[in-house]
Amino acid sequence: MQQRVYGVASKDIVFESFDGEAVVLDLSNGKYFGFSDSGSRVWQALSSGVATEALVGVAAGAAKISLADLESFIARLLDFGLLAPAETPAQPLSGELSSALAASNEPLKVDVHDDLADLIIVDPIHEVEEPLGWPAVKQA
Repeated sequence: MQQRVYGVASKDIVFESFDGEAVVLDLSNGKYFGFSDSGSRVWQALSSGVATEALVGVAAGAAKISLADLESFIARLLDFGLLAPAETPAQPLSGELSSALAASNEPLKVDVHDDLADLIIVDPIHEVEEPLGWPAVKQA
């Protein structure tokens, strides 16, 4: 059986984890995404090449990740353009990430936000200059 492996869909997708909570930003449209704690861990696993099959049945809080919940979550990430199928070999699920999933207590969830899209598109990566504030629009 071939394992399903995904990767980050494009170089316009950037992400960072803050205290275990993933924040993903799509620089092409200015949307940003917030995940539940279990969603953050699954995003971390999927974006680093862990096969979906390795995540099914893994403890997430009081429940285990079901195939249906995982497929629904992945479908949303694919629809948002955050993930794409990858041809790379599957990476193992680390014990640290597995433990973090077990300690999570929210169901798999991703929320999309576009309230800052106009600002993010204008200047997604910037240097803050105190007199100019944020974001500082670059001069042509």
